[in-house]
Amino acid sequence: MSSKEQQQEKEILQLVTFHLGEEEFGIDILKVQEIIRMLTITKVPNAPNFVEGVINLRGRVIPVLDLRKRFNLPIKDKDKHTRIIVIEINNMTVGFIVDSVSEVLRISKDTVEAPPPVVAGVESEYIKGVGKLNDRLLILLDLDKLLSKQEKEELSQV
Repeated sequence: MSSKEQQQEKEILQLVTFHLGEEEFGIDILKVQEIIRMLTITKVPNAPNFVEGVINLRGRVIPVLDLRKRFNLPIKDKDKHTRIIVIEINNMTVGFIVDSVSEVLRISKDTVEAPPPVVAGVESEYIKGVGKLNDRLLILLDLDKLLSKQEKEELSQV
């Protein structure tokens, strides 16, 4: 591969895209371990309010967060499209409940712009940027900033 090809390769983002309400979000595919259908979630007493509970995923107990609650979006009943995206944040495996998973996308880094102060009701501190794809906008989440240090500590105790 020539250095020009390598440079172009570096400028492509591979994302898993998902919906929360009408908005479409994207996260780095390298952070995603797997995407699963909804499982029975066991409530945990005294868990932080953003933690839905825990699931047993092939013998591993994983805390699950509802991204709608995290972003203060209206609560919606789970349906056949609801998914749990299992990701790795700061050496911790966590599940995120989303309305539906769309696709795996490759977008050019130069189509991504810095986020405005608030996008779709989500504070910009969680957002890496906004990707422009033909007729739609894709909100790119910064998973490392999605939880505060205190929340990560609370989550590790769940």
